[in-house]
Amino acid sequence: MSNLFRDRSPYSWSFRVGSGRRVLDLPLTAWLTVIWILLWGTLSWANLVNGVIVAVCLCLAFPLPAVDLGLRLRPLGILRLTVYLLYDMFSSSVEVTRQIFAKGPYPAAVVAVPLRVRGDLMLTATAVAVSNVPGGSVIEVRRSTATLFLHVLDADDPGEIESAQRSVWRMEELVARAFGTAEDIALAAQPVPEGDRSP
Repeated sequence: MSNLFRDRSPYSWSFRVGSGRRVLDLPLTAWLTVIWILLWGTLSWANLVNGVIVAVCLCLAFPLPAVDLGLRLRPLGILRLTVYLLYDMFSSSVEVTRQIFAKGPYPAAVVAVPLRVRGDLMLTATAVAVSNVPGGSVIEVRRSTATLFLHVLDADDPGEIESAQRSVWRMEELVARAFGTAEDIALAAQPVPEGDRSP
């Protein structure tokens, strides 16, 4: 391994080719392989092997500049995030269905939820995870302040707004523990400032 390895993601390998260096990035190779299989339209061993070969050749022939996205794959964290998402999706679906059949109206509101982790990857992953849960639509992401703007139903209940904020902060922590760096995890574990808890 060369010193270049330390400057990149831990899922990359660096080696010399002639007078230059080439980097093989595993997440990029996996993504290119998925695209190859989707282009062929069928999942088979031949398409998988050919996709890996084409992806490796592309990565070596057209090297990208050294960039560490800050992505870390933590299996236990990914499992916790998956279980929480499934539970949250089920319970939120039940609550939204109850509101549909109950007598309304249910006033809606847009709630700003400032995040503790300010990295682009964590901000995007948290927004995507929150948007996958029924009743928790993210309508805007403000990168400069790391703030999610969330559409909340039944907004005349202050407890509902606080619950939505707590849910986003919990999701942020789980995303950081699944994909974040040690610094991201430490930031996500910090308490939310009291001033940010109010709707």
